[in-house]
Amino acid sequence: MKTSSESDPQSTATHDAGSPANAPSPGGRIKTLVILGASGDLTGRLLLPGVARLIASGRAPGLRLVGAGNDAWPAQQWQDRLTESFADALAPGGASTEAGIAELKTVQKDSTYHQLDVTAKGALGAFLKDVEGPVALYFALPPAVSQKACEILAKKDLPAGTRLVMEKPFGSSTESAQELNATLARLVPEDHIHRVDHFLGKSTVLNIMGLRFANRLLEHSWNGDHIEKVEIVFDEPLTLENRARYYDHAGAGRDMIQSHLLQIMAIMAMEPPATLDEHDVRSSIAAVLRASSVGRDGDLAQHTRRARYTAGAIAERAVPNYLDEEGVDPANGTETLAEVEVFVNNWRWAGVPFILRSGKALGRARKEAVVTFKPVPHLPIGFKGTDSPTRLHIGFGPETLTLDLDVNGPGDLFTLDRVQLNAKLSSDPLLPYGEVLDGVLSADPLLSVRGDTAEECWRIVEPTFAAWKANEVPMEEYAAGSMGPETWATSND
Repeated sequence: MKTSSESDPQSTATHDAGSPANAPSPGGRIKTLVILGASGDLTGRLLLPGVARLIASGRAPGLRLVGAGNDAWPAQQWQDRLTESFADALAPGGASTEAGIAELKTVQKDSTYHQLDVTAKGALGAFLKDVEGPVALYFALPPAVSQKACEILAKKDLPAGTRLVMEKPFGSSTESAQELNATLARLVPEDHIHRVDHFLGKSTVLNIMGLRFANRLLEHSWNGDHIEKVEIVFDEPLTLENRARYYDHAGAGRDMIQSHLLQIMAIMAMEPPATLDEHDVRSSIAAVLRASSVGRDGDLAQHTRRARYTAGAIAERAVPNYLDEEGVDPANGTETLAEVEVFVNNWRWAGVPFILRSGKALGRARKEAVVTFKPVPHLPIGFKGTDSPTRLHIGFGPETLTLDLDVNGPGDLFTLDRVQLNAKLSSDPLLPYGEVLDGVLSADPLLSVRGDTAEECWRIVEPTFAAWKANEVPMEEYAAGSMGPETWATSND
């Protein structure tokens, strides 16, 4: 049987499909979750709360949790971290069940922490010999550390059915992503690799697909004949929040656009898959990304923008100039707001810009995809008022749907007036990490980023990042707490 990447001639992650030693256990369910980097901020802030919600909901029966990190933590310090991270899931209400809460308490009591240098030759392999498989090995580590750890691992070191779970970013360029994929493929088959993009929670993915593919009215007009542009926006009021070590090297482009927003774009633009099987869905996503590029004429200055926040105020909190934030190096030239126009060069989307935008320290949170439809070919003479574009808004967290329409206004029926039709979309009470981990533990890679698509995302944006580094695109400025530079109008303004 071929793995997902082996079946796709475009995938560069085409390696050994694995041996019986790496075959899934009966039922495919993971027995042990091993978190490498367990003493780090990501684990405590996001990963462990997601694990807790999943267990408390009753959807991770019999799971063992093992933590490992560089820090010499005593057993009680690990238990204290679990107590803090599990607190919300242990509270009554929400998705937690009585049996699930009891299971979570058992998981915490039995969980252990081990000091481990994953970059020391043989250390990780020796550690895994005492871990019950199948194992999900979660690399909550900096990308360079994860890469080195996998390079010195041997296939024989992994328990049967091991799944490797990698945090974004998946490499730092097309070349490094290819190197990482080759390293991982030497250890396990592609469908045993879970590249985690928590932005791709099950609710987000399936809501978009259900909206598109279950409604003839929408799918019939979901193309360049009817759609003028698509905007995917992730604006937030959060500032640097003590993340300078990572963010000042990544910026808005690498942090959000290169990964999260390109993946959402691909789901918005994909062709209808035959099934919701991971191969059909992820192959449709890959086809979109292979057809995509920033701009159409090679002039990136016309199709990309970048800016950085200056001093201002957000919710009455004074915010310093980004360059004055602790840990920021002005020489890095880091942008805190970025926008790119991506074109999907195929029949369905020819000429339609997909505008991807993300920024920090903005006046309000805005997390949505906006589909702007073309105007009607002819509006009968006699109507008054503004003929505004029909727009469909798909909100991410909370999951919402809003349709902007022009209808006959009150009083004078010849005057068009704007109305909005609103709906709340279904969502999973699990946190985004809980949704993604559910797929990992049930051995379903549907929500994981496939190796070839990780490489394509870098290929799409690398020319933009090179142009920014060469100052071919000016660095604009905006006051913290504003909506960005005044010239950056969006469909929500």
